[in-house]
Amino acid sequence: MVVGSGLVALAVAMGIGRFAFTPLMPLMMRDGTLSAAAGTEWAAANYGGYFVGAVTASWFSSNPRRGLLLSLLGVALTTLCTAEVGAGGALAGALLRAAGGLFSAWALICASSWCLAELARRQVSHLGAWIYTGVGLGIALAGTLSWIGGRQPAVWLWLELGAAAGAGALFVWMRSRGQGVSPVPVEEREATAIADTARGGNLSLALCYGVFGFGYIVPATFLPAMARALTPDPLVFGLMWPLFGLAAVLSVAAVARWLPRWSRKRLWAVAQGTLALGTALPLIAHALWAIAASAVLVGGTFMVVSMAGLQLAREERPDNPTPLLARLTAAFAAGQICGPVLIWLIGSRELASWDALGMVGAAATVLLLLTSAWLWHDAREPT
Repeated sequence: MVVGSGLVALAVAMGIGRFAFTPLMPLMMRDGTLSAAAGTEWAAANYGGYFVGAVTASWFSSNPRRGLLLSLLGVALTTLCTAEVGAGGALAGALLRAAGGLFSAWALICASSWCLAELARRQVSHLGAWIYTGVGLGIALAGTLSWIGGRQPAVWLWLELGAAAGAGALFVWMRSRGQGVSPVPVEEREATAIADTARGGNLSLALCYGVFGFGYIVPATFLPAMARALTPDPLVFGLMWPLFGLAAVLSVAAVARWLPRWSRKRLWAVAQGTLALGTALPLIAHALWAIAASAVLVGGTFMVVSMAGLQLAREERPDNPTPLLARLTAAFAAGQICGPVLIWLIGSRELASWDALGMVGAAATVLLLLTSAWLWHDAREPT
């Protein structure tokens, strides 16, 4: 029941509220309801809203379930309202995307805090990884809907996704009624983790999580658009996002099945290093195969990193993980804001035949590799 609620909640919040715009952006540009400049502004607004949501999610520390239900309702409403935004509604669309980012950040943090606590109360903490497959499932749902229905107007797709988000919110509300919200008893091992955290802080973890946000954001935002530049067929370029989501589902499921007790830092390090390969591939080869491989590598690692970081926060602060979860998510949001800002600052300048996307991708690759090496060195031995 708890795993199912968390899975559906993250599918709605992240797959629809957070990432539905990625496969729909090239379709809206095709329909003439969105320009490239407005699309960039919408994306930036979503990143800003996500950051605000991350730093305010601690409001729900005492009752994360309430925050989760509120955020899911917000995702459904903003998705439906986006369908009403036409070509002249750039500002309204940006505000809706900002609200969607805020609600998705609240949902991710509150779902992690509530579900992991509930599973710990039931002494089945090892099942926590399964809730994060919901992100990939939601991405795959939105991507497949956009792929199969790519020849219909994008406004219809927004309505269909909004209806799916509403159904998901209703499901979570019905399945989570009567669930506890009281603090989980802290075991001796976890109490030690709290003491260590209080002494050592989590600045280095936040920095690594921020680099992760900076590294993944360019492919996660522009992969379908990059593929569309190589082929105009929506049945071809639209396939990139379902691949991204499917890779996220399978990777998280594989970790949950075969590596449930592996060191979270070691897992994070391996995933962050693999993510660096995904950001590097489009720099090496400007071809559909490279973009597809990048979709698989980035999609197959970004939720593993997210899961490892959020579970690590739960291990560090089992008494009340919501504030630390919020700090990590805020660092992630700040990192992902830096990516588009750097692209905008670089503009049309080139370096060694790399444009702005290429330069930011190269910087992301280097930073991801450096933080991956640090995490591996700092981690404990696998248990």
